[in-house]
Amino acid sequence: MAEIENYVSPRQLEDAVRILADGGVTILCGGTDLALQTETGQRPYASTLMNIRRIEGMAGIAAADGQVRIGALITVTEIMENDLIRTSVPVLAQTADCFASDQIRNAASIGGNICNASPAGDLIIPLLVLDASVELGSWRNGAVAARRVPLDSFFTGPGTTVKAENELLTAVIFRKPADNFIAYFKKSGPRPALEIAAVSMAVGGELRDNHLTNIRAALGAVAPTPIRARKLEAYLEGKPLDASSIKKAVE
Repeated sequence: MAEIENYVSPRQLEDAVRILADGGVTILCGGTDLALQTETGQRPYASTLMNIRRIEGMAGIAAADGQVRIGALITVTEIMENDLIRTSVPVLAQTADCFASDQIRNAASIGGNICNASPAGDLIIPLLVLDASVELGSWRNGAVAARRVPLDSFFTGPGTTVKAENELLTAVIFRKPADNFIAYFKKSGPRPALEIAAVSMAVGGELRDNHLTNIRAALGAVAPTPIRARKLEAYLEGKPLDASSIKKAVE
């Protein structure tokens, strides 16, 4: 940590993005990935360490105008325990329950899990099924500017994204699923606990008369980035959920 010359902990988004605009900043939230990366030499600290944990307005979960908005600072534990998530988007709560240990879930944030851009990032997979977008904030022309990027075009490679150095991921947004929407997340690996996925998958869609429509499927840890399984989506669209369709879908 000898590289760090300044430590800042802004409480307002405006202050945070103005600091980012000056460059030379390492962002700290939960630190569960950052600590490992810096200790192993994979990633050096910049001259300024900015703790974003106290920024107001980035730690809520709310539904309005048919959309669900999750602040980037929300922890994995909060996702797992939140009533809105558990009732409206249970696949996210289910995924959070598969995420590492209690200690890591209490510190790790949804924004950090996305920005770490691991091909095996757990929360990314169901968010792709939900057609989520991320909101990025920056300082432009004397004010905070925001842009949205669909999550399925956010990742460019292992650990890399389209997010610019002067941008901060502020929230994750997706359409509130229909009442008949169902989804499930599954991951597999060599250990029964504290698992980093060797392969992970989520599938979701609207169920009517034992047929799925508006299907989304996503895969993790099988490519340089998390990916949508678009051929599988096309095959399953409108098919009955029976043994024959499932067998062919697996193939």
